[in-house]
Amino acid sequence: MADSTKEVVPPGWEKRLSRSTGIHYYLNLHTKESQWECPTESAEAVPSSNPEKVQASHLLVKHNKSRRPSSWREDDITRTKEEARKILQGYHERILSGEVTLAQLAQKYSDCSSAKRGGDLGPFGRGAMQKPFEDATFALKVGELSDIVETDSGLHLIERTQ
Repeated sequence: MADSTKEVVPPGWEKRLSRSTGIHYYLNLHTKESQWECPTESAEAVPSSNPEKVQASHLLVKHNKSRRPSSWREDDITRTKEEARKILQGYHERILSGEVTLAQLAQKYSDCSSAKRGGDLGPFGRGAMQKPFEDATFALKVGELSDIVETDSGLHLIERTQ
């Protein structure tokens, strides 16, 4: 007997047949999660825990082995990586204590030109930043502050803002 009702599978989902049970299931093509019930909304409408873009602010402290050991603050940065780390650890403690915000410190002390914007880098997607910076930022929750992150540019504290 033929089924006269045509099942509509929303976009982003695929109907598949289980080899082990012989029963149909539905696969979300974005998250790779499956369910037995036919979905009612498109997979794109499902909130993603893996955003395509994030927004963050950072505070960069360069050192003498940084890719470009100069900044708007200093023409020739001579501090060692260990000295840069100690400076950043002090900033980290001050931010966590609530004494100051990352944006306030970044405006005065960041070796990045984003200092003028309180360290705000604007929205960016994967592949736009150096890999350690990208990985750390995408791993943060909105409002969360990173530990010290090391890149070729120097040492960073990162706060995810969106």
